[in-house]
Amino acid sequence: MARRADSDEHYALDLCDEVLGVPGIRQARFDWLRGDPSPARLRGAMLPVDGYWPDLQVVVEFQEEQHSQPSPFFDSRQTISGMGRSEQRRLYDQRKRTLIPEHGLRLVVIEKSAFPLKSRKIDRDHVRDLQVVRQHLA
Repeated sequence: MARRADSDEHYALDLCDEVLGVPGIRQARFDWLRGDPSPARLRGAMLPVDGYWPDLQVVVEFQEEQHSQPSPFFDSRQTISGMGRSEQRRLYDQRKRTLIPEHGLRLVVIEKSAFPLKSRKIDRDHVRDLQVVRQHLA
């Protein structure tokens, strides 16, 4: 199994670090950004964001295919609230799009499809990929 450090998400966030000139925090969580309540977490679990650059007030969400198209692997299970995982993902993505700016942070969404792909992975070319990230962060 591939390591998380080798993932497309990790690669894209490293490019963001390079463009922004400072390292971001991976999987940052905020008390005001929570999932739906459950019996174990009455206030809901804090939802992670992919990357957060506190000094720049920037949040980056790297969205892979499961955010924009059906994915049997990711969508097959029900959530604690009884909705399907794809529906919950859409709800949580919308929650992030609403709450992150409301808390004074800039949200940048980078879709994996913005990069050239090869076998469903980013076909990595550092110079070209830096340009893709620069355009998103501009």
